[in-house]
Amino acid sequence: MKIERFEDILSWKKASELTVGIYKVLKSSKDYSFKDQIQRASVSIMNNIAEGFERHSNKDFMNFLYIAKGSCGETRSMLVLGNKLGYFNQKEYELYYNMTIEISKLLSGFITSLRTL
Repeated sequence: MKIERFEDILSWKKASELTVGIYKVLKSSKDYSFKDQIQRASVSIMNNIAEGFERHSNKDFMNFLYIAKGSCGETRSMLVLGNKLGYFNQKEYELYYNMTIEISKLLSGFITSLRTL
């Protein structure tokens, strides 16, 4: 199946869900520094997938997917910190933490598939 729009990419869809969830949970947070950092990291996942796709070059796309993977790790790190600070309930934390693991695996698989083209 040929992907024609970045919105069709599963890792982008999952990253979008993650980002919206984080925005909603932290909507009323007064820790603006934490909130800004985790929101920027999660947005970076989806935006790097989109930007890389729009480059129409597998080499460029792979580079942006690596950046998205790094942002995914940053988001996961911020989730761990936020959990320790009590910014997430256990259910939210587990959901979003597991989403970052899933997105990271999807990105790794995507990079591997692009490498073989």
